[in-house]
Amino acid sequence: MPVAIANHYSGGEYKISERALRLIAENVQRQLGVSDYNVNIVLTGDEEIRQLNLTYRHLDKPTNVLSFPFAEGTDANLEKLPVRELGDIIISLDTAEKESNRYNQQLIYRLGWLIIHGFLHLLGHDHERSAEAARDMEELEQQILIKVFSKRSTMIQLAINVDHVATIRQARGGSEPDPVLAASLCEMAGAGGIVVHLREDRRHIQDSDVYLLRKTVKTRLNLEMGANKEIVDIALDVGPDMITLVPEKRRELTTEGGLDVISQKKKLAKTVKKFDKAGIPVSIFVDPDVDQIQASHDIGARFVEIHTGRYCDAEDTEQRDVEFDLIAAAAEEASQRGLLVNGGHGLNYHNAGRIATLETIDELSIGHAIISRAVFTGMERAVKDMLQIIQAARQHLF
Repeated sequence: MPVAIANHYSGGEYKISERALRLIAENVQRQLGVSDYNVNIVLTGDEEIRQLNLTYRHLDKPTNVLSFPFAEGTDANLEKLPVRELGDIIISLDTAEKESNRYNQQLIYRLGWLIIHGFLHLLGHDHERSAEAARDMEELEQQILIKVFSKRSTMIQLAINVDHVATIRQARGGSEPDPVLAASLCEMAGAGGIVVHLREDRRHIQDSDVYLLRKTVKTRLNLEMGANKEIVDIALDVGPDMITLVPEKRRELTTEGGLDVISQKKKLAKTVKKFDKAGIPVSIFVDPDVDQIQASHDIGARFVEIHTGRYCDAEDTEQRDVEFDLIAAAAEEASQRGLLVNGGHGLNYHNAGRIATLETIDELSIGHAIISRAVFTGMERAVKDMLQIIQAARQHLF
C-alpha cells in the first residue's frame, strides 16, 4: 500500500480515524504526482518525537512533525534500487492537538497540514534553507491544502424537521397545527430544506402531509424513512427531492442511533438501487463510524447524515470533545470519498455552532429545538436565530 500508517501513540485512547488520514495522504500524493511511491506515517506523542529530535537533530524538545527521506544517509547504491519509497513522516499527536487549539483549527485539518509539510520535506523542500525557500514552501502548502480540503460551498444549509408540529396536532386528533404551513413559514424565514419522517405507525406525519409537502415545498423535501416496502412504495410515488434511510423502532420516542449498514448491505443496496433508478438520491443516517460510512459508499448512497446525538448528550467537556473529533473524522472520511455530508440529531441553540464549523458538513438537520423555541418566539424568529448561529460558526465567528 502506498501509504502505511502506524500508531505509536501511548498517551491514551486517541479518537483519530487512521483511514481518514490515509485518504488525505493519498490525496496529497496525487497533488504532488508521487502516487506510485510508498510512504510511512507514524503517529506518536511528544516524548517519542523528542527522542527522535535528540538523536537525529541534537534538539532536546518535541516538534510537530519530522521527515526522514528513504535515501538519506543510506548507501548510495540503495538509491539505484527499483524501490519506490519516499520515506517516513513522524507526527506528534500531542503537539498537533495543542496547535489546533492555538490556531482554532479542526484537529483533522491540522494533521492534514502536517502531512503536507512532511511530504514536502521528503521531496527536498526545506523552509530552514532561506527566507525565499520558506515562502515557496508555505505557498505550496497552502495550494495543496485548498485542493485537499476544498469545499463545494462555504455556506452551510439548515434543513428543518417539522415532525414535532405534527406530534402536537396528533395529540388532539385534529387539523392544527399544520406541519405543511409550518414548513412554508420555515422556508420564508430562510430554511434551505424541509425534513419529515414518515413512520410505519404514522405517529406524527401522515401520508397526506407528505403528498401536500411535495406540492408546496419550494426548497428541498427530504423524506426520512425506514427501508420498509410500504414506505418505499409511497416514497417512490411521492418523489421527494431526496430520501434518508434511518433505523426505526416502534417503541422509541425518536431515532436513537445510526443505521447499521454493514449488517444490512444487501437489503439496503436494493433499496438504494430502486431510488437511484427513480432519480431520487439517497442519504444514510449513520453513527460517526468510518466503517459504516464506507459501507454507505459501497451500496451507492450519495449522502450520509452523521448522527450527532452522542455529542449532544455528552455529560462533560472531555467526552464532548471525543465525540466531536469522531464526527469530524467521519465527515472528512465521507467527504474524501465523494459523499455529500449532513449532520443531525439533538442539535440545539447551544451545541449546533461547533458542529457547523466543520466545513465538510453541508447541511444540519434540526427540528425539536427550533419548534420548541417557536412556541415562544414564533417560527420566523426561531429559524433566523438558528441560521445566525450556524452561519456565524461557518465564518469562524462562533
